[in-house]
Amino acid sequence: MKQLLAGTVHLSSRVKKVTLACLGHLSVWLVLIIASTSSVQAQNQTPTPARTAQADPQPSPISTLGDEFQNSIELLRNRFRVDHHVEEITMVFFREYGSAPVVLVKPDGSKIFQSQAEEQNVEWYDTATYDMIKLKNPVPGPWQAVGQVLPDSRVMILSDVKLHAEPLPNLLFSGEILKLTARLTNGDKPIQYKEFRDAVDLTIELVSTNNPNYDNFGADDQLIATFQDNGMGMDEAPLDGVFTGQFNLIIPAGEWQPVFKVVTPMYSREQIDPLIILHRNPVKLEVDFDDGQRGYHNLLVDVERDLVDINSLLVDGKVRFPNGDIQNFSLTETHGDSRRYKIVAFEDGLFRVKVTVYGTTIDGRDFILDVPEYNFEVEPPIVEQPLVGPNGKPVAQTSQSPDQVMQPAAPAEQAPPPEEDNVLLTVLLVNGMILLIGGGALAFIVWQRRRPASSDTESKGIFARFNLGEKLADTKQKVAAMVKKKPKAEENKKSPD
Repeated sequence: MKQLLAGTVHLSSRVKKVTLACLGHLSVWLVLIIASTSSVQAQNQTPTPARTAQADPQPSPISTLGDEFQNSIELLRNRFRVDHHVEEITMVFFREYGSAPVVLVKPDGSKIFQSQAEEQNVEWYDTATYDMIKLKNPVPGPWQAVGQVLPDSRVMILSDVKLHAEPLPNLLFSGEILKLTARLTNGDKPIQYKEFRDAVDLTIELVSTNNPNYDNFGADDQLIATFQDNGMGMDEAPLDGVFTGQFNLIIPAGEWQPVFKVVTPMYSREQIDPLIILHRNPVKLEVDFDDGQRGYHNLLVDVERDLVDINSLLVDGKVRFPNGDIQNFSLTETHGDSRRYKIVAFEDGLFRVKVTVYGTTIDGRDFILDVPEYNFEVEPPIVEQPLVGPNGKPVAQTSQSPDQVMQPAAPAEQAPPPEEDNVLLTVLLVNGMILLIGGGALAFIVWQRRRPASSDTESKGIFARFNLGEKLADTKQKVAAMVKKKPKAEENKKSPD
């Protein structure tokens, strides 16, 4: 039994040795396989001469000195080197809001302050957020800007700032509201500094070609848009490097020259685009007035069919009534006919209509159009005067010719004044004469009594000469006779024939 156990132990030890040997050989093979695999991968990853050949980058006129540790030290921050072949350089340093302007330190240790820039032939423009400095023939070597400069924009060299804007559409309308986006580059590289938007003005102007065949002949230059990156208006996101311009083309139609401008405090750049034709407003507004029975006016909205797809037309507007009330409306039907809106005709006067139109041009571009205000006036109805007969009473109209109906009624013959009026006038005249003569006689009598006796004889002769007493008596008799004749004449008229 002991021998059997000893043989078994001996056998197990030999098995262990064999197993260890096999494991050793296996590990060697695994190492060789891994080494061969690594060598193959290294050969596959070795770049070919065609892939590694690249053009050498353009040497920059300025470079940052020191490593990240050195540039993180406060006294050694914002160091840069100017090359020896630089004749002029424009730099922008963006700093914390409200901080003092930076101080430039030359390679020899001398300093340039903003207050002494003009004395050293340096152009310096500073605001609350940045300094823009132009140096002519700068000293080559290491420079430094000391100040509260923002860490993400230590120094920026302006070499050739350009505005890359979307091209204007071929088909444009007067009154159109348009959105365009643009980007800025510096030396053909996108500008990554968000703060740079405060250092430039991006605008677009339209310059008239003064073509006498168009409406804009003799028109002034029109500033139609300013590009912004502030997240307001049509700009989608603030400080994303995409500048957005909102155009409101409320200018005369005609031939225009687009001019894009990039303006900085130191210089400006212009980009001139090809000529464009600004078409007249294609929307047509008309009114079908109320006929007196339906009770409303029809506002008809149509477009120039050769420029705009009528099926895409949407209208949003408002009507101001003569009394000042405002009514908003929208027309969203899509069909091939002109749009129609009913305006209640409950009063007369001036109506004002203002609409905004949304549609698609014939070349498939969507547009928004601000249509000029359209006005129309409703006059009060004309009231026909009734026909008047000779007796002054209205006459019923009969079937007559238009000429006869339109003829004015003949004026009624004036009746002779009644005889009573003549008698009354005569009585008044007679009484007046009596009073006048009686007053004169009374005055004469009083005057005679006051005169001396010697003149009595003369006065009696005068009184007798004029026969005043007899004339007065005759006048009274005539008046009495006329009054008596009047009743007899009236009795004769009333008696039958």
